[in-house]
Amino acid sequence: MNTKKIIVNSRDYAKLRQLISLNPSPENHYLKKLEEELSNAMLLEPEQIPPDVITMNTKVCFREMDESEEFVYTIVYPEDADIEQGKLSVLAPIGTALLGYRTGDMVSWKVPAGLKTFQVEKILYQPEAEGNYLL
Repeated sequence: MNTKKIIVNSRDYAKLRQLISLNPSPENHYLKKLEEELSNAMLLEPEQIPPDVITMNTKVCFREMDESEEFVYTIVYPEDADIEQGKLSVLAPIGTALLGYRTGDMVSWKVPAGLKTFQVEKILYQPEAEGNYLL
């Protein structure tokens, strides 16, 4: 798994903490992993987020290293998730894995198919970089 300290927008952090508190299921392994990641996160105000960081509502291109397959998804809150539209829930294993990482980072994460390594290729859209601090 990852040991790097992730960067999280303070508003996203508050919303994600609320999401965790509303879903306290002890069986939800990925919710626990999100909580662990948030516990070690570096919190920044939305205006301070570097443009190469994956935040909520960021559209990101990443590569699964074993198969060299490239994916493009927007990381969203669970109620907005729709895989067919390219919207991946932050509570999905890959969504949790990518949150807070930067362009060029390698991310190793346990998913249902086993341990996978992803590389963040590029940020296609990040709300903070566009001045959209309230998404």
